[in-house]
Amino acid sequence: MNTTSREILVGDGIRLGDGPLFLIAGPCVIESEEHAADMAEKILAVCKGLGIPLIFKASFDKANRTSINSYRGPGLEKGLAILSSIKKRLGIPVISDIHEPSQAETAAAVLDVIQIPALLCRQTDLLLAAARTGKTINIKKGQFIAPWDMSHIVEKVQSAGNSSVLLTERGTMFGYNNLVFDPRSIPIMKRLGFPVLIDASHAVQKPGGQGHVSGGDRDLVPAIARAGVAAGADGVFLEIHDAPDKAMSDGRNSLLLNSLRNVCETLCRLRKALEGGDSGEKETS
Repeated sequence: MNTTSREILVGDGIRLGDGPLFLIAGPCVIESEEHAADMAEKILAVCKGLGIPLIFKASFDKANRTSINSYRGPGLEKGLAILSSIKKRLGIPVISDIHEPSQAETAAAVLDVIQIPALLCRQTDLLLAAARTGKTINIKKGQFIAPWDMSHIVEKVQSAGNSSVLLTERGTMFGYNNLVFDPRSIPIMKRLGFPVLIDASHAVQKPGGQGHVSGGDRDLVPAIARAGVAAGADGVFLEIHDAPDKAMSDGRNSLLLNSLRNVCETLCRLRKALEGGDSGEKETS
């Protein structure tokens, strides 16, 4: 049984897989150029201090917001320009999500990793358009998808000649307005041979839980992150904000920026404790 991940190269030689724990982190949405740049700089400082490879995330368009009145972001052109500026100034890879096949090539001119949103993870044309760019594709496992069924989604990407894939667990629907994280998803998806992340932020989200917006319990983010790493996750996906109560999207499930260092220190210790152990499964009689 394969429980190791192939090595994925991103950006300027950043290696993702069975090596050091890596982080995809940033605010949910680009609120302004100044805020995104400030967040990227502060998150990078923490990651550098701990030796954690960072891919900075922020959405240029949150096309799947609960309410028509919710803030979506600056849009494709302006949002990519902001991410390009951050990438060049700080020398870090960037990731954002696309929602339509027509966005793939434009996004690929800036992004190091193209993300497929969980709610769109089965959209064949979107997956193929992203795959054909040759960029690394981070596929969020849909809340409605069994982890073993991600094999079909990976097959779609590979059919376009792209095997640079990341898979992200972000919880499974548990009745209305609630998600649960099943740790078994991590080793099950790792059998596919690609790096797997735990999205500790969206796993504590309560979709539509506030009526007109989603709710969440950000106090549980560190616990979910630890559980994911303990289950074998190669990386952690975190939405981070310096003032979550004022965030323009997903504040209720965003980790407070000031908590990031302590959380990451614990995750690194946990990852190190697992290194050298038997990552396979043994049958006992």
